[in-house]
Amino acid sequence: MSVQGHPEAEAQDQPHPPGALAAEAGQVTDPHYARRWLVLAVVLTAQVMILLDGTVVNVALPSAQRALGFSDAARPWVITAYVLAFGSLLPLGGRLADVVGRKTMFMIGLVGFALASALGGAAPNVGTLLAARAVQGVFAAALAPAALSLLVVTFTDLKELNKAFAIFGAVAGSAGAIGLLLGGVLTDYVSWRWCMYINIIFAVIAAVGGIRLLHNSRDANRPRLSIPSTLIGSAALFGLVFGSAKAQTSGWGAAVTVTSLVAGGLLLVMFVVLQKYEQHPLIPLRVIADRNRGAAYLALVLTYGAMFAMFLFLTYYIQDVKGYSPVITGVAFLPIPVTIGVAATITQGLLLQHLTMRTIVSGGLILAAAGAVLLTRADASSNYAAWLLPSMILMGIGIGSAGVVAIATGQQGVEPRDAGTAGAMNNVAQQVGSAIGVALLSTFAATATGHYLAHHPAGTRTAVDATVHGFTVGYWWAAGLFFAAAILAGALIRPGTRMHHTQN
Repeated sequence: MSVQGHPEAEAQDQPHPPGALAAEAGQVTDPHYARRWLVLAVVLTAQVMILLDGTVVNVALPSAQRALGFSDAARPWVITAYVLAFGSLLPLGGRLADVVGRKTMFMIGLVGFALASALGGAAPNVGTLLAARAVQGVFAAALAPAALSLLVVTFTDLKELNKAFAIFGAVAGSAGAIGLLLGGVLTDYVSWRWCMYINIIFAVIAAVGGIRLLHNSRDANRPRLSIPSTLIGSAALFGLVFGSAKAQTSGWGAAVTVTSLVAGGLLLVMFVVLQKYEQHPLIPLRVIADRNRGAAYLALVLTYGAMFAMFLFLTYYIQDVKGYSPVITGVAFLPIPVTIGVAATITQGLLLQHLTMRTIVSGGLILAAAGAVLLTRADASSNYAAWLLPSMILMGIGIGSAGVVAIATGQQGVEPRDAGTAGAMNNVAQQVGSAIGVALLSTFAATATGHYLAHHPAGTRTAVDATVHGFTVGYWWAAGLFFAAAILAGALIRPGTRMHHTQN
C-alpha cells in the first residue's frame, strides 16, 4: 500500500508533480505535496523544540537550583517529570494522531508545550517547575508522533522521502548536543529561565507555519480509541520509566524500584496480549511485528540509551574534571552535531543508493561503539583534541548514518492509518531507551567510582581519578549497547532491504 495522506474533502485538487506517486482514481491529490519542503521545515521546527528540551534544561539545572532553592534530591526530577509524561503517553498521542487528525494533534501539542514552557520559565518554586515539566511531557507526546507521521504522508516520492528522513535524522541526532550549547549560552549570558522561554519562540514559528501549510489528513477508515489499551499501555511505560528513574536515586534493589519495574513489565505483557484481541488496539501488532520495524525500534532503544548516557558522562567530565564553563562545554560538543549532519547527508545522497539498510545501521553502530571504546582511554589529563575529538567524530558518523536509517526503517511500510502509531513507536524507543540507559549506565558508573574510592588511599587526586574511572566503566557499557544494537540490526533486518514505499 502506498504511504500517502488522505486529505479532507475541502482540499483543492492540484496537478500531481512529476516523480510523485499518483493518487488512486477518484481520490483528491494530497495537498501537502506541493508544499512538502515547507511542511518539512515546520515539522523540524517542532521537533527541534522537543529534542532541545531534553538537554538544554540539563545545563540550566544548577542555576535553577540556586535560584529556587530546591534540594539535590529534587534536581533529577526536573528531567524525570518530563520523560515520565512524554514516554508514558506517546502511544496514546500517536494513536490520537491517526484517529482525530495529524494537524489537530500537532497544533494541540505546540500550543500546550508553549504554555507549559511559559509556566516553567516563570516558576516561583520547584513545585511549579516540576508541574510545568510534566505538562510539557504530556503535550510533547501529542506533538512528536504527529510530526513524524506528517513526513510519511507528505513525501510520496522515494528519493525525496530519503532526503527528508536524512534531514530529520540529522536534526534528531544533533539536537541533544546543540541543546547543551544553547543551554550554556542562555544560562551564562541571559538567565536559566530562558532555557524554558526559548520554546515559545519555536512554538510560535511552527504554529504559524502549521496553520498555513497543514491539512488535517487522516485515514478514511480511522480506528476508534481503546480505553483499556490506553490505560494499560500508559501504566506499563510509566512503571518502566519511573522504576529506572528511582534506580538512580534509590538503587536498583530498592522496593520502589523493583516494584515499579516488575509492575511495568507485567503490564507490558498484558498490553501486548490485549493488542492481539482488541478490535481497536492502541498499537496494532502489525506495526511492531514486522521484522524490519521491530529491529529498528530495538536498535533505537539501545542506541539512545548509550548516546544519552554518553552525553551525561561527557558533560560532567568536561565541566567537572576538565573545568570548562557551560558555554565552552557546549562548544566542545559541536563535533557531534556537525558530524551527525554530514553523515546523515552522505547516507541519504550516496550510501542508501549502494548499500542495504541493514548494512548502514549495523556499520554505523559499530563505528559509534568504536568511538565509545576510544573514550575509555581518556583520563583526567587527556588532551581534548587527542582523545575526545576523535571519539566524538566516530560517534557522530556512526549515529548520524545508523540513526537516520533506523528511524526511516521504523516508519517504512506502514499503512497510512498507522503512520501516527509508527511515529509514536519511534519516539517511545528513543525516550524509554534514553531513560533506562541513563539510569542503568549511571548506576554502573557510580558503583565503579565507589569501588575505586574504597580500594585506593585518599589523596589530592583520588576523587578525580575515581570519577574518571566511573566514566570509563560507563563508556565500556555504552560501547556494549552500541555493539548489541549493531548485532540485533544485522540479525533481524531483512537482507537486501532498501528504502521503499510499499507494504511488505
